[in-house]
Formats: sequence, structure tokens, C-alpha cells
Amino acid sequence: MTAPLSSIRIVLVEPAGALNIGSVARVMKNMALQHLVLVHPRCNHLGEEARLMAVHAPEILESAQVVDTLPQALVGCQRAVAATGRPHTPTFTLEHPRQVLPWLLEPTAPDTASALVFGPEDRGLNNDELNYAQRLIYIPANPTYPSLNLSQAVAICCYELFQSCNPWFQAEQHVDRPALPPAAANASTASLDQLEGFYQQLEALLLDVGYLYPHTANSRMHKFRRLFHRAMPTYEEVTMLRGILSQMKWAIEQSKKMHPQQE
Repeated sequence: MTAPLSSIRIVLVEPAGALNIGSVARVMKNMALQHLVLVHPRCNHLGEEARLMAVHAPEILESAQVVDTLPQALVGCQRAVAATGRPHTPTFTLEHPRQVLPWLLEPTAPDTASALVFGPEDRGLNNDELNYAQRLIYIPANPTYPSLNLSQAVAICCYELFQSCNPWFQAEQHVDRPALPPAAANASTASLDQLEGFYQQLEALLLDVGYLYPHTANSRMHKFRRLFHRAMPTYEEVTMLRGILSQMKWAIEQSKKMHPQQE
């Protein structure tokens, strides 16, 4: 039952509470998850407070990967789901955890991972950070007080992941699995770092040709990211798109050389 879970990364962005990190480590071990990634943590994840809450899961703290940025945390990942505490947003489509989290357990390309991303305790994930995920989840709660503690949110999602691997739970609870679009189950889907390279190249070219302006680039690129996250292109398709961008850049440079007066 734990094999699909071995490829899941729990990613905490700028966690500030050592107690929370320790609690996350404990619930990860409870639910057979092993890989914890900390993005620019604002506390000591190996200190006494974290170890106190981790109880019998110190090895998860000790093996946790610490990186500076969210893109670094997603290197090697083919799928990413981000959790948000905002129940409504006009920019993003929010889904129920029970509908989305089984998608992280679907087969992926060899040697790739899937990530479940959580934001800082004080603000959650901002729009730029949410952009790195292909799908977003919101945990329904009492509308008069819907805000969940970080470790509580992680615990709920880890429980759902664990139960998705449990045949007894699936049979007894009659869990509905919505059909995935064909591309979503494609093991050759490009990894998130491959997509990120494409986004960076696309943005640079669009700035160069004047389609984007520095003050609007972020909002426009947000729309491109959502478009390609929905499409879930394969590695070959991303390579083709990057080849087109490279050829366009070469053509622009040649034109500038031939017509320097137009610069």
C-alpha cells in the first residue's frame, strides 16, 4: 500500500514554526509518507521543539531537503498540487482534496515525483507560488472559522493520500474517482522544471518582441501558466515549443543585424 506514496513530496514553503514542522513529520510517518522538503524555513527544523513534536519520526526531520526556492523544491516533479486557505478566487479553480489527491498517486514517468505544497502559516501561498502547481485544493471547513493550522491541513491531506491507497477504504466508502483527461494520466507529461524552463524562455522572448511589458509580465504569464498546466504537454511537446522559441529568437537577431537602423 505504501509504494505509490514513496514518490510524494510534502513541500512546506517558508515554515515559521518548529512545532508545526515536527507535527508534520509525525503525521507523515503515520500515513507512510517519507519525503519532506522545506523551502527557506524560518526556524530550526532539527531543534528540540521540532523533535519533541515529531516523537518517533526524527528520521523525517533529519532527511528533510532544504532549498531556497519553490522551483528548486519541484525539480524532478511531474505533478504538483497546492493547498490554499482562500475559499474563493477569480483567478484559480479550486477543487476538493478527495477529488484531486488521488491524481498525485497515478503512475508517472520513471524517476519522477509528485508534490503537495503548503504555504507559510501567516499568509499561505501567494499567487506567484500557486502558479507553480497544476491543480489547487481547498479544505472545506466551518465558514465562521475556516482557517486551519498548517500541521492540521497537512494531516488531512496525508490522511486522504493514505486512504486512497487503501483498497478497503475505497470499497467501503465508495470513493468516487472522477475521470482524468487523457493527458493527465500520460506518464510522459513534462516535469515541472522542464515547464519552468519553457516559461522563462517564453517570457524573455515576449518581452523582447514587446508583447509583454515589465509591469504586466507577471499577470500575463500567469495566464500562460494556467493554460499549459491544463494542457499538460509531454516532454516532446515542450521540447518542440522551446525549439520554436529558439528559432524565433534567432530570426529576430538576424533581422536586427540586417536592419540595424530599425533597432
